Order: sequence, then C-alpha cells, then structure tokens
Amino acid sequence: MQVYKLIFKRSLDVFVAILGLVVLSPVLIVITVLLYFTTSGKPFFLQLRPGINGRIFKIIKFRSMNEKKDKKGDLLPDSMRLTSIGAFIRRTSLDEVPQLINVLKGDMSLVGPRPLLPAYLPLYNKEQRRRHEVKPGITGWAQVNGRNAISWQKKFEYDVWYVDHLSFALDMRIVCFTIYKVFKRDGVSANGEATMQAFKGN
Repeated sequence: MQVYKLIFKRSLDVFVAILGLVVLSPVLIVITVLLYFTTSGKPFFLQLRPGINGRIFKIIKFRSMNEKKDKKGDLLPDSMRLTSIGAFIRRTSLDEVPQLINVLKGDMSLVGPRPLLPAYLPLYNKEQRRRHEVKPGITGWAQVNGRNAISWQKKFEYDVWYVDHLSFALDMRIVCFTIYKVFKRDGVSANGEATMQAFKGN
C-alpha cells in the first residue's frame, strides 16, 4: 500500500487527468460556452478548500448556480440559485471535471475524501480530522456510498475508513462504482436540498 500511496497513485492521477482533459475537451468547451452566457460570464467556480494536512488550495468547478440575492443582499438558498444547465451538469457530475486541473497541480487525487469547506476544520473531532491524512479526491468511498444523501457522520466514517484501507484495488473499485453512480444519478442531493445541508459540528 505504501508504494502505491507514495509513488504509483500520483503517476496514475497525472496520466488519467491528462487523458480525461484531452478526451473530454469538446464537451468542456461546449459547457464553458453555455455557462458563460447563463452565469454572467463566470462559467467557473473557484473556492478555497482544505487538502492534505489541512493545506488550503483553490478548487476549480463549473458554476452550477447563479449569484442571485435577496433584498438584504444575502445569497438565496442553493435550490433557488441552481440553473437548468447547472442542474444537468450536477446530475451528470460534469461540474466536477475541471478538478482534473487540481489533480494535475497536485492539490487533489482522483480518489480520496471530498474536499469540504475550510470553516468545517475546527468543527471536526479527532477521528474526523483524519480524513485530511490523504489528498482529497474528485470521487471517494463516501461518494459511492450515498454521496449527499447520507448523514455527515456516515460520510466521515467512510472517509476515515478509506484512509485506513487505501489501496490500488480499492481505488479501482471506487472508480468503477463512480461510473455506475454517474449513469444512475444516485445520491446527488439530500432530501429537499440542492446539495447537502451545512455541517454544524458534532
């Protein structure tokens, strides 16, 4: 496991990221153009996220929501800001594809715990914090076991389990399950939410 974790996993990440960007480039161009006209010229969503050991990096995604605000100047709920094309790319997980750039940069891996918000860092208990012992991933064990439709507690349990059992065989299993889940469009959101409710601590 250590040889795979320290050497081969990174090589596989780079190879698949380059291949994915090349193969999907026509689709990425079309989505970028469509989002440009539906998101006021801002097709990409950049946000700070904690990576391995809590190191902060800037994640890259396609923008699936507009920036409409209420009378007080606060952003409307996610479900009210989700655009039609945004809903489509989220259902098909195409909004995640630009993160292949993060993989090339070394911020992320293809497989690992999903990078969450920096505001959550002080809310984790000691066990939950272990999810940052490996690089975050585009997909992960929690993603293929419910994604946004499971509880935060269960999500963190899956993340830590992955950290303890990381291997080439497990990563390939997760990739295969991810492809299946994408076509099935399973677990994209929690009940009544566009994505998932914010984590508020234990």
